[in-house]
Amino acid sequence: MTFKTQWNKLFSASRFTIILLFLLINLASFALLRVVLLLKQIVDIDSPFHQMLIAFVLGIIHDAAFFSYLLIPFTLYLLILPNRIFHSKAHKLFSTVGFIIFLYLLFFAEVSEWTFWDEFGVRFNFIAVDYLIYTNEVVNNIIESYPLGWLLSGILLVTALSFLLVRKTLMRTYQAFEPFKTRLKISGLLLLLPVLSFFVVESSWYQFSTNTYLNELAANGPYQFFSAFRNNELDYRHFYKLGDDRELTQIVRKEVGIDTAANPSADLYDIKRTIKPVGAEKRLNVILITVESLSAEYLTTFGSRDNITPFMDEWFQQGALFTNFFATGTRTIRGLEALTLSIPPTPGQSIVKRPDNGKLFSLGRVLQQKGYDTAFLYGGRGYFDNMNSFYSENGYRIVDQTDLTSDEATFANAWGVSDDVIFNRTLKEADADHQNNKSFFFQIMTTSNHRPYTYPEGKIDIPSGKGRNGAVKYTDYAIQEFIKAAKTKPWFDDTVFVLVADHCAGSARKTELPVDKYHIPLFIYAPKHVAPVTNDTLSSQIDVAPTIFGVLNLSYESQFYGKDIFKMSKAEGRALVSNYQKLGLFKGTKLAYLSPQQRVDVVYDPFPLGSHRQLDPEAEHQLVLETMAYYQSADYIWTHRLSRYQQ
Repeated sequence: MTFKTQWNKLFSASRFTIILLFLLINLASFALLRVVLLLKQIVDIDSPFHQMLIAFVLGIIHDAAFFSYLLIPFTLYLLILPNRIFHSKAHKLFSTVGFIIFLYLLFFAEVSEWTFWDEFGVRFNFIAVDYLIYTNEVVNNIIESYPLGWLLSGILLVTALSFLLVRKTLMRTYQAFEPFKTRLKISGLLLLLPVLSFFVVESSWYQFSTNTYLNELAANGPYQFFSAFRNNELDYRHFYKLGDDRELTQIVRKEVGIDTAANPSADLYDIKRTIKPVGAEKRLNVILITVESLSAEYLTTFGSRDNITPFMDEWFQQGALFTNFFATGTRTIRGLEALTLSIPPTPGQSIVKRPDNGKLFSLGRVLQQKGYDTAFLYGGRGYFDNMNSFYSENGYRIVDQTDLTSDEATFANAWGVSDDVIFNRTLKEADADHQNNKSFFFQIMTTSNHRPYTYPEGKIDIPSGKGRNGAVKYTDYAIQEFIKAAKTKPWFDDTVFVLVADHCAGSARKTELPVDKYHIPLFIYAPKHVAPVTNDTLSSQIDVAPTIFGVLNLSYESQFYGKDIFKMSKAEGRALVSNYQKLGLFKGTKLAYLSPQQRVDVVYDPFPLGSHRQLDPEAEHQLVLETMAYYQSADYIWTHRLSRYQQ
């Protein structure tokens, strides 16, 4: 019997062989995508060939696990469908059309994975889950960023060709005649597969290597998507290695600057302390500009050769520039969380998006209680990522895209108005407060430095929509115009301008927490109050709020984890860096980080980039304890609702 005969017989033996056919197509297409992603990232995958083979084997396992869940409704459908209906022309048409639709969806998902990898360097994760929620912004962003018509047409063409290749085999599956008992036995065996997948296949199996790209190759995108959907908030005490709460309490109290001998406390993770500087408070306005995706590497000040930030490079010489400064996370809401609350990132979703996240001790709440007009100004629609709800519940009034008049909103794209628009509105808000003798604190979030990288034409020498460099240069231009206009205002001399990024433009690298991909600028400008200086103390976004209060010489009871960078010694320097699962503490040239499954790693990771190697966590016991102290305490404070504002 020839192979062709055996093949034809197999696909006419049972109605369930349509599932086998679709499985083979899935495995082949997922494998092809894996090869394409491997070739794209081959320079960064310096692992031996046998590890690449392991990645592909694990990939097949994850592909099969995903498919095992996908087959459940189809197996049940084929089980209960009577032979009479199964053989009818209507059912054959229905099944064939359904098969084509699912082919299209399969290829659409793989193209989506490619674009997601191109931007984030990973498979689908919790970011993709968030993007599914905010369809308006995301769909418009895709339309403005990619040749969508060509992509969809290409997917349709591939779908048609694939269907033509398997059409005869598909038609043979409609010839099978099976009594219900036979169907019940086959479906019972098929339904065992998702059960085995659930109990046997661990979602963390793909993390077998120290090379992050290789780990991502071993994963399955749709499988990771649903896993992220299920685990958007991780139970810290279930997933992470724990230390003794009493011991870690003393460590974290010392880390935030409390003299534990002079200020004993019996309460777990009590970091409340009074900040009382010498001298009178300075009643200065504050404008905190958080720039979308402004990696330090884009600035000539930090080594770029593209000359796309001419204004900022000159401006940074006129105030306090912090050159050894890091973002806590890889997303806007992680940056806003750290800047606003001065807390370590907890695993899973940002607090900005969690329920019951109001009345927290925050930057805005302290200044509101001091009599400031506190406002969050966002160039987009603030319902995105729950920003409006979070800020309105934590001491801020909201100004976002929906509050702008048609005369104000002169340019907008999928993510919001261009930066000059939100800066112009900020000037109006400041003028109004000054007219009413009201001190103000404005926290701005920009949007222009984001795909599709479009902005008003004629402002800079790079055409709109041509890429990240143009968006960065336009942002630089918009900030220049804002500062130029602010200098003409009567409130300028009594205003502190703070510029910081929310995160870097990309965080992907072969290591799990690449420190260089968290390096961002922090700049404080107030010519009458802050002398020009370069500060290279290691610090991060949790230190911004205390540093602002230090410039204001503010007295307050603090619940912040951060400290005034101006007053930090080099020995105190540290930075918290994380993604939604890995929680790291960078100190000196070493990075310790915690991962699910109670895993602890320590690596030698000097910054700027140098050699990268694993270290023995036992030999770095103190660094590991400090890392655990930050993150275990942050989880405890959040879950026990200890971070509420005390009036």
